[in-house]
Amino acid sequence: MTDGAAEPKKRFLVLHDYGMGGVWWWVHATTAREVLETFAEVEVIDSPQAVDQAQGWNLAEADIDSHAMPGGLDDLRAKRDAQRALPGFGAFADRPVLYLRRRWDGDDGVDPATYLMEIGSDGRRLRQVEQADDGTAIKSDPDPAFRVIRDLWSDGMPAGLWLHLLGGHRPFL
Repeated sequence: MTDGAAEPKKRFLVLHDYGMGGVWWWVHATTAREVLETFAEVEVIDSPQAVDQAQGWNLAEADIDSHAMPGGLDDLRAKRDAQRALPGFGAFADRPVLYLRRRWDGDDGVDPATYLMEIGSDGRRLRQVEQADDGTAIKSDPDPAFRVIRDLWSDGMPAGLWLHLLGGHRPFL
């Protein structure tokens, strides 16, 4: 927009999926990206069917610029604020696809292998190849319910591609 006019805010359906369920809110912000930059471990749901269904859920609403947030959303904002200060924050945010290599040493009785994963911009696995040490490889079909990015870290690392650390997971290609 021109003349310094602020872009109008829109209402976004936001989900914090904690594995066995989730917490939903309506967040008023200028863009979906603004929501993802402001709150850790959330996704903006843009499926018209899901948005229509959520209309009747009586969800808490929050303005992204407000200091007071509904329960849970305030903690996710604090997490994102802390993450923002870490080196490399958001380094992968604009990539439509992220490729990761993960080595599994077999500590838990599972045979050692290297996993090559293709992760979509929403943090969901698109493809995976397991390369065993004997040279065999197994391709896994995508599971749309499996959020890889959240599952790679057990200590509350950011979901989606707002990564700042990869730990033992190395990007490739």
